[in-house]
Amino acid sequence: MTSVHTTRQKEPAQQAWAGGLTVFAAIMLGITGVAGIVRGIMAIAKDDVFVITPDYVFKFDLTSWGWIHLALGIAAILVSFGLSRTSTWSRIVGVGIAALVIIANLLSLPYYPAWSILVIAISGFVIWALCVVKRD
Repeated sequence: MTSVHTTRQKEPAQQAWAGGLTVFAAIMLGITGVAGIVRGIMAIAKDDVFVITPDYVFKFDLTSWGWIHLALGIAAILVSFGLSRTSTWSRIVGVGIAALVIIANLLSLPYYPAWSILVIAISGFVIWALCVVKRD
């Protein structure tokens, strides 16, 4: 009888934990999206914040990197709104967008290294949070 009672107490705690992780992922993905939009606008405007690396293997024009980060930022914000409804599609797309954000920041690491490392870490936590949530 106590095991049945204990199981019922664990279920609401697990649901609250899962809900908390989804909210965490939504907020972090939204912050990453806003940062991507700002970074994209800075790159498109050819701001002096970025350092141009002459001998980089993945050499793109700074404007190209700006459009890539801008598009990923907009997608990240849209998916973060979808995560507030805890839908399965938004979790799957959220993992995909966070993975693309990691790849884009890894490739643009020489242009703005400190911020790229921070965004890679945040996106890694977003992927973790979206993957560990189990829905019935």
